[in-house]
Amino acid sequence: MASLRTHLLPLLPLAGMLLAAAPAEAASANSKKGAQVYCYMRSNGNDHAVSFEASYALIKRQSSGLFKTSPEHAAVMITETVVDEPGSYPDCGRYLGDLFGGQTSSSSSSTTSAAQTSSSSSSGEASSDWDADDRYSY
Repeated sequence: MASLRTHLLPLLPLAGMLLAAAPAEAASANSKKGAQVYCYMRSNGNDHAVSFEASYALIKRQSSGLFKTSPEHAAVMITETVVDEPGSYPDCGRYLGDLFGGQTSSSSSSTTSAAQTSSSSSSGEASSDWDADDRYSY
């Protein structure tokens, strides 16, 4: 009489395929929602940091996978969604460079950083500016 392990062994590849396919569909829905949030916030005048934090939080909380979505992967997910459906996200393409360390295209973000720099230098504290490598540190 064969053991239970011998009977279940042929089902192992099938179980792996099912587990691998389910998160891909959920990730697609999460990336659409993340792209919608990011593009909506940017088109309404918010800077990159605020918009990305909101969209990344949505992607991270709604993912059902075993591993946490990294900020770099979330940025790629948003970019892929916008590129795949450019009609759904009009004028959002100009903000995609900010996800990967490009210059912020919002004039309000430059005035905000200038105000932060002047206020921190007057109080004697170190500047709160961040390095591009630290953009996605968590």
